[in-house]
Amino acid sequence: MTVTSSSNQRSRIAPSALMTLFVVLALSLAALIYGITILDKYPDIGYIILLFGVLGTAIATYTLVQMWRRLSKLRIVIPPVTTTIECKKCNFKNVREFQRGDYIFKEVEPCQKCNDKMLITAIYREVKEKEKDRFPF
Repeated sequence: MTVTSSSNQRSRIAPSALMTLFVVLALSLAALIYGITILDKYPDIGYIILLFGVLGTAIATYTLVQMWRRLSKLRIVIPPVTTTIECKKCNFKNVREFQRGDYIFKEVEPCQKCNDKMLITAIYREVKEKEKDRFPF
């Protein structure tokens, strides 16, 4: 089973938001450099520009890290599909991975115990519950 493009689109970041973050990061780094260079001549203005540079860099970096963490959590994991095969005669049960062409009540390979034909009795997905985070932030 393949993942459709519509489910991939939900887990992507808007390019305009990403571009805005990189522009803010670049401007903040430029403000840091400029604040350091004018600190000798104009200390009051230099400290203010340094403050804006540090705050902008911190906010942009934090936002990028949070976006990356959320995207890593949004990965779609398709649970495996399992096929259950049973023998009518001796009630032997075999569980294997789903194969293309499997359907319920299909006669498949002979039984390992009595050599009678076995039937597919169930096809299902094993869904595991997600672990809850103790700290949601």
